[in-house]
Order: sequence, then structure tokens, then C-alpha cells
Amino acid sequence: MSRQISFNIFRYDPQDGQDKPKMERYQLTETPGMTVFIALNQLREQQDPSLQFDFVCRAGICGSCAMVINGFPTLACRTLTANYPDGEITLMPLPGFELIGDLSVNTGKFMRELAERLKLWLHPKADDHDMHRLENPMAPEEAARIYELERCVECGVCVSACATKQMRETFVGAVGMMKIARFEMDSRDARTADDFYHVIGNQDGVFGCMTLLGCQDNCPKDLPHMQQIAYLRRKMAATIL
Repeated sequence: MSRQISFNIFRYDPQDGQDKPKMERYQLTETPGMTVFIALNQLREQQDPSLQFDFVCRAGICGSCAMVINGFPTLACRTLTANYPDGEITLMPLPGFELIGDLSVNTGKFMRELAERLKLWLHPKADDHDMHRLENPMAPEEAARIYELERCVECGVCVSACATKQMRETFVGAVGMMKIARFEMDSRDARTADDFYHVIGNQDGVFGCMTLLGCQDNCPKDLPHMQQIAYLRRKMAATIL
């Protein structure tokens, strides 16, 4: 039989000078296979059209609906309400990002600033910009390693789950180091280990990570964050020596 589930949702509109942060309680009837994302859509359609949260799809590939669900940052579209036997679900916005309103945060601004800071784009070895020239061949094994890191959907979960990032705003976080690792292993990139050392070879980069595994444990795409951070640490340590 269907049961009633309760949602305790953080509400606050920073654009409204009269508004104050608060928690509001909602109830609805659970349906088979219901996710938190589906429940939020029902709440907005049937009970409170002012409820703010982000989404683009419901396939778990865009990262837009990331939020803190019962204390853990994750994607709403991949979280079943059936996972909570007591029927009590508390929703909070991701910490560490600019709040837009309620459960909506500006991850795009953070990711754009991070890309500009770390120069997260390919720096080709050749200056030949002939668009008709054939692309340099790449070994399938190298392409597979790069693709594994390209699966990041920039949801921000690893940032919110990182204790170091919450304590030190300038820390690049696992998402920044994951993207650096992607370009470091790309044979087409002209940058050397020494170049990357000047970007992340400090307490704001690989040597600031406390290895608490928050990024690894909460990543909805199961990316090898700690493996790549350890890889970069070895590379940076060898650069010092």
C-alpha cells in the first residue's frame, strides 16, 4: 500500500530582503519507483509553485539536481524515496556554492571560475591550426583513461562533501584535481608536470587534501577521485625532487 512521506525542505530567497531562512514541511503519497526529483516536481505542481530547485533531465547525467538529502550530498533524480523506511526526508542546498533560492545553487559560476583559474582546456603542442589537418592518433588505452575522467557531470557533490573545501574556500577540490589529471595524462597537451605543479602543487591543491574520502564516497558517477589525487601527488612530489 502507498504510504505518506514527509519532506522537510530548506526555504530561503536571498533576493527577498524580507525573507529569512526556514524549514517547511510537506507531505505527499509515495508511488512505486518514486525518486526525490519526482516528489519535488509533484510538490511544486500540486502544493507550492514557488519551490525552487534545479533540474535538466532525470537520467543522472547532468548533475543539476544535486542537493543534500538527509545529510548526504547526492542527485535527487537517482535517490529513491523508498530508501528511507521512516518516510522522513530532509532536503538542504549544497554548501560551498552561491545560493540562488531554496535548493537551487549556482554551481555553474563555481565551475567556470575554476576552469579559468586552473586553465582547464587543452594546450596543444603544435601551433598548427589547420582545420583540414588530420587529428593526431591516440592509443585506445589512453583514450579510455581520459574518457573515464570525462564522465564528471560537474554536479558539485564532491565539493560539498569535502571538509577541506568547506574550511578553505581557495581549495580547488576533487573536481579541479580530476580535471587537471585528465589533461596531465593527455599526450596532446603541451604542459609538463612542472607546469601543473605551479597550479596545484600547494595546500590549495593536492597537498591540501586530508584524504577523508568524502568526494569518493559521495560521487554519484563513482569516479576514482582518490586514485587521481594520489597519482597527481606522486607527479608533484617527483617534480620537487
